[in-house]
Amino acid sequence: MNTHKPQLPSVWIFNGINSRFPSGVFDDLKKAETWIAQNKLSGVLTNYPLNQGIYDWALDNTHFLPKSDEQKTPEFIGKFSSACQEHFHYEDGKIA
Repeated sequence: MNTHKPQLPSVWIFNGINSRFPSGVFDDLKKAETWIAQNKLSGVLTNYPLNQGIYDWALDNTHFLPKSDEQKTPEFIGKFSSACQEHFHYEDGKIA
């Protein structure tokens, strides 16, 4: 039996160091890396699935299991992030 899940469509989102909001969204990793290099940016480039929250993505892919009722609240879900998402760190436009 094939249990492999199909890859969801996704985008790459760049967050600069100490930024509250993303500064770039890309449909292609190479486009994102080119932009980061051209602007000598420092921060994190993360892959996000489209049409699915990261909390649900982490649950669906067994990267996270809530251990308490607090971890099922809107406040927790709204701030949730996962180190299991594909991501890259950059310093001055170069991968760190």
